[in-house]
Amino acid sequence: MKNFISNLFKKKQNNTDEAKPSKKSKSGIKGLLEKYFKKRLGNKAKGEDVVGVELSGGEIRLAQISQAGSGKWNLNNFYVHPITGLPEDGSITEYPDLVSEQLKIAVEKAKVTTTNAAVAIPVTSAIIRVVTSPLMTDEELKVAIESDSLWENLVQLTDNLSDYSIFHQVVNRNETANTMDILFVASKLSDVNAYTTIIEKGGLNPVIIDVKCFSLKSAVDQINQISSGVGEENLTVLLEFGLDENYVMILYDNNPIITDIFIRGQDRDILMNSDNAEDIEALVRRYLNQVKQAIQDFETKYEKRVRNIRIISNLDKIENYLESFRKNLVNTGFVLFDPIKDLNVQAQLKEKVEQTNRSYFTSVIGLAFRKLDVFGYYKFVTAVKNINLLPNRDNVISEKKAKFFSNFAFKGVIGLVTLIYLVLFSLSFWQIIDLNKKITNYEKIVKEHKDIEEEKKKYKKELGKMTTSLKLSKSIKSNKVISFKILSQIASSVPRGIRFDSLEYDGNKKLIIEGSSSNDQNILKLIRNLNGKKTIKQATLATMTSVESIDAKNLKGFKIICRLEVK
Repeated sequence: MKNFISNLFKKKQNNTDEAKPSKKSKSGIKGLLEKYFKKRLGNKAKGEDVVGVELSGGEIRLAQISQAGSGKWNLNNFYVHPITGLPEDGSITEYPDLVSEQLKIAVEKAKVTTTNAAVAIPVTSAIIRVVTSPLMTDEELKVAIESDSLWENLVQLTDNLSDYSIFHQVVNRNETANTMDILFVASKLSDVNAYTTIIEKGGLNPVIIDVKCFSLKSAVDQINQISSGVGEENLTVLLEFGLDENYVMILYDNNPIITDIFIRGQDRDILMNSDNAEDIEALVRRYLNQVKQAIQDFETKYEKRVRNIRIISNLDKIENYLESFRKNLVNTGFVLFDPIKDLNVQAQLKEKVEQTNRSYFTSVIGLAFRKLDVFGYYKFVTAVKNINLLPNRDNVISEKKAKFFSNFAFKGVIGLVTLIYLVLFSLSFWQIIDLNKKITNYEKIVKEHKDIEEEKKKYKKELGKMTTSLKLSKSIKSNKVISFKILSQIASSVPRGIRFDSLEYDGNKKLIIEGSSSNDQNILKLIRNLNGKKTIKQATLATMTSVESIDAKNLKGFKIICRLEVK
């Protein structure tokens, strides 16, 4: 891979202008809804957390990071698992079943809290270029990409476009020159699928496929933000030096300029096995000649002095090489980069990260800083924070977004139901209090009610007697005073157990009494009492019959004819 990305993000001002989303792109109800949820949900709208997964150097490295607030970050999970059974010269993709089984073990031992995985492919497996095209709108760019005409004209690939997984991002628009710069990142689908298959078989869900150089940048960006006064604020130079990959990456104004460093097969043998000072010195001279050229090109183009280079390496004896680096570039400082130094490390993880050389953890830490960009948050921030070569990334994001809104709606319904229950509970509570106040005199009220019921029965009995008397009085067809005298004497003659049904008075000397009695003796007693009255000359029993009462008791019905003594 030759020099590339030298023109990436040409001017910071243009990048800033690009970072502002156009009003058209956020128009419509969907955009307004997403904007509303982003505002309401804060940092959660920036994406879903992931576990960083690095597969390289015969090891599986896992890391999870969370933001603690005030710019600080917590290293919540970290685990390094050697891949047992992998040949020394064997690659990860050559033994997918072996690596996936080892990954499954590592995930179980690490006790990761999410299945979302971010993994990086080697720089050598990626094509990274910044291409310049005529200025187009987003819609025109979309049509050009879908027709394959854009990449065929701007990028010369050795294979068919359909064989690649491609990520692109407009990084600069130049209205004056009527051109725009597009970051083009591509990798063979076979390489990407090899990594996703391993991740899936290992029990995780691959949601981000990054390129290793950009995962390093992710780590450097975050560490620069939480560090104080380390290096120049807008210039950082990284050099990956080791057995697997070798390149120099210059981060200027937060933008990368990357150059491959070539090493011979004999040099790899020296890195692996040789302790000979002369061999090491010769290797370093050859190596640094390429580094010097890349730095000189940068300094000439941007008129910026490189004073410090941060080293990332998987070599055990890296310090020996750093001494030689410093001798050959006396005006440049070489510092072994530590991606964990400024993180808050959980107590149980401190022993795991206590290594002399922690620079080779940089990639997995950078992956752990990534988030699955569900709502396009990073789209308008910077391209290299949003790179994702996952072939079905749009479907993954759509599913995550739908799940996100479904969960949000579900939580909203649960919250609403909970609120309703709280309101009802509060109303019930106050109603109970009010009812308790009302029944404080319950016993007294019950007693008063009982007394009133007894009094009511008494009045009801008296009312019944009065009603009967009125009914009987209505049957008397005379309005003379003698009628009332007769009625009074008859009423005083009635013994207990006698009930009158009717009195028929002819207005002269005859009165017929009809009624019922519980027994014969009461009837005879009534006749005797009537015969003892002054106004009744003679009372005789005319008829007597059996009568069944309402309560199923047998009564004696009678009819008495009275001869009156009327003057």
